[in-house]
Amino acid sequence: MHRHDHPHDHAGHAHHEQGLRPDSASAPVGPPAIQVRDARVNLGGLPILRGVNLEVPAGRIVALIGPNGSGKTTLLRALLGLQKISGGEISLFGEKDLKKALPRVGYVPQRLNLERSFSLSVREFLSLRLSSTRHWFWQTRQRNDELIRGSLAEIGVESLLEKPLATLSGGQLQRVLIAFSLLCKPELLLLDEPTAGVDAPGEDTFYDLIAGIQKRHHLTVVLVSHDLSMVYRHAAWVYALNGVICCEGPPDEIMNAESLKQAFGIHVSPYHHHHVH
Repeated sequence: MHRHDHPHDHAGHAHHEQGLRPDSASAPVGPPAIQVRDARVNLGGLPILRGVNLEVPAGRIVALIGPNGSGKTTLLRALLGLQKISGGEISLFGEKDLKKALPRVGYVPQRLNLERSFSLSVREFLSLRLSSTRHWFWQTRQRNDELIRGSLAEIGVESLLEKPLATLSGGQLQRVLIAFSLLCKPELLLLDEPTAGVDAPGEDTFYDLIAGIQKRHHLTVVLVSHDLSMVYRHAAWVYALNGVICCEGPPDEIMNAESLKQAFGIHVSPYHHHHVH
């Protein structure tokens, strides 16, 4: 685990690379999926991100943890170009113009609040995603349906195709949002508290689902989560954020940092040590 005592501290990045790349045979080639250097964001005159540094190699699951108000959602929004940074630099796949990189990125927000009168069906909602792609006009309705059904089947919610979005449970809606994000075959998937609104018994299967998707599609996944037992099972590396990256490391080291757990107030299931990779 590397503690970052200063926002400009880059110490430990050599070890960071080793931690994420245990053997050279499987080391990703090309630029990192995400590179953030001294990123700063002020909202309403308050510093939310105070010099964030992180690097995510392609093809890994990386977890972002931290207390409420620590800047996790702000950082994801900055990666998507939705939040302007007041200083520093962000690049995706080596591209500093985030608009050019965004077609390669999928995003699942924390939750989507819909009015009950919102009548768009799951099929119509996913069709909107396909209609934003370049070659949609030349696709037949049958081909669009095949893509939509395939995406829903992979997530396990094919039966929801005709249901109105507003009638779905929290877990069903999150699964549809993941299907939506996968339709354009992203290389990077950003997930902001994906189990928000999901019943506790469904959380484990939900994270297993995401891990399965990551393996099948060789995605890079950045996952914001409060559940360290999930982080322990699935993440290759963990960044702890509180305005700056205050420490980072493999999940087993982060899990055992009592002071970190107390400082962040993060829920840790009592059975997490029984999980193995």
